[in-house]
Amino acid sequence: MGKGPGLYTEIGKKARDLLYKDYQTDQKFTITTYSPTGVAITSTGVKKGELFLADVNTQLKQKNVTTDIKVDTDSNLFTTTTVDELAPGLKTILSCKLPDQRSGKLEIQYLHDYAAVSSSVGLAPNPTVNFSGVIGTNVVSLGTELSFDTKSGNFTKCNAGFSYSNADLIASLTLNDKGDSLKASYYQIVNPVHAVGAEVSHSFSTNENTITLGSQHALDPLTTMKTRVNNFGKASALFQHEWRPKSFITVSAEVDTKAIESNPKIGLALALKP
Repeated sequence: MGKGPGLYTEIGKKARDLLYKDYQTDQKFTITTYSPTGVAITSTGVKKGELFLADVNTQLKQKNVTTDIKVDTDSNLFTTTTVDELAPGLKTILSCKLPDQRSGKLEIQYLHDYAAVSSSVGLAPNPTVNFSGVIGTNVVSLGTELSFDTKSGNFTKCNAGFSYSNADLIASLTLNDKGDSLKASYYQIVNPVHAVGAEVSHSFSTNENTITLGSQHALDPLTTMKTRVNNFGKASALFQHEWRPKSFITVSAEVDTKAIESNPKIGLALALKP
């Protein structure tokens, strides 16, 4: 575990990663190459049904400055410049999407042993202002996340979260959607090769509960198997193998146990790195 509480996005992240990360029902191919000067070029293609999406991302690093430039099949250009350690614990991120001239955003993150703050503002007239802050330690932390639309004068996001961690267990509780949704998550390392997780969400407006249970098991140092199921009868399984350093093949499947006659959804992802 790190020293400080981490950013607000870290609350419940371990459980989310176990339950949702790398699961997909599409076909995805990613290849990363490096130039002699250290420039990383990542090409990604995704097949969603009959639709094929692709993008190319170029990453340049110069001392503490990282610049990402991505172009997708819709001719959108995304740029992100990250400056690390302008001061101890301080990070600045400048991003924009072209041709949308109103998409520019400046974000500042600050990490401390007992606090973490992230704030961003749109670089356009009447922007949306985002703020998140967490206080505590790497064991117990309490945080909030807010978004304010300066054009309408309304808060568009108002969330709060609590997290507890120890060597092998992480539990969190978040109140989202302006108090309409309550979510609890749980992650535990059972032994060096096996972990389990759970997430329970309740919507006060619809009085609906969603319960998701999952597990992760290392078959060997290079192969991982994950499973999950929710109370709506959706069951999923994932098999991931690192067939060479930093290169993965991932096969995942999802089946609706309440509609056995329907075909299972199969996803395949291949990531190649030199």
